[in-house]
Amino acid sequence: MTTLLTPNDIALLLVDSQPGLAFGVESMPRETLRSNLIALAKTAGVFGVPIIATTSASKRFGGPIFPELQAVLGSAAHIERTSMNAWESTEVVAAVAQTGRKCLVLAGLFTEACIAFTAISALAASYRVVVVADACGASTPVAQDVSLRLLENQGAELRTWLQLLLELQRDWTRSATYKGATDIVKEHGGAYGIALHYAKAMISP
Repeated sequence: MTTLLTPNDIALLLVDSQPGLAFGVESMPRETLRSNLIALAKTAGVFGVPIIATTSASKRFGGPIFPELQAVLGSAAHIERTSMNAWESTEVVAAVAQTGRKCLVLAGLFTEACIAFTAISALAASYRVVVVADACGASTPVAQDVSLRLLENQGAELRTWLQLLLELQRDWTRSATYKGATDIVKEHGGAYGIALHYAKAMISP
């Protein structure tokens, strides 16, 4: 039976969050995808979740990680790969193992290749795998749908970035992460963020 995630369970693997690759995303608006990736990285930061970032063909095609996302990640180095499957990089596997976490949260580009292949390999290596569906981009809406159904059939779990944030917070009286979490929702959470702004303005502390 699936259990709820906690910050101590998980490591976040961001795969190829690069503008050159984002040109090929047609499964959702690219600005939405970028915002969701940033929100996810901020969520990991607030809850102390280790982050591993990878890139591919960064000098020839993919480009660097989105600058706004890199600003959230800070000075942490990314792992450059050649394989579409990040799990075929010994450096990536070692970085994940070093976190000591047995649940891998995955997001990035492209869902039908790098995300799908990495998730399937991590599942085969006995990791619990959670794919943040709205922080993954595919070449078409059909490709996104087929890829997510494939991953569910293989045993991966799906979340949205906001669902993951709420699952890690779970109780708004947890003051250590309250402000950080609500700030992320206000900036990136759409209607929910608008409601939080309204509540703060209209309801007395």
